[in-house]
Amino acid sequence: MQRTNELTVEARTRMPMAFVLINAEIGSEDAVVKELKAVSNVKEAYMVYGVYDIVAKVAADSMDKLKEIITWKIRRLNKVKSTLTMIVIEN
Repeated sequence: MQRTNELTVEARTRMPMAFVLINAEIGSEDAVVKELKAVSNVKEAYMVYGVYDIVAKVAADSMDKLKEIITWKIRRLNKVKSTLTMIVIEN
């Protein structure tokens, strides 16, 4: 029981974080990464090989703010075709 309570308290005080996998229009990956890095809550952004073109690490003060950043700042970037968001549940 004690371990569960510790995790619960820790989870409430930790900054919400997510990894966003992004598909971009062909040839626009560099520009999208540059735009992502200009978004204040994007902590890291990388071009990758595989099913997705870009991976971005995003953190915010609250879960609502995290959702807002992903929905309104990342998904709306020019040349972003699709995203898959993975919310981190434990550091």
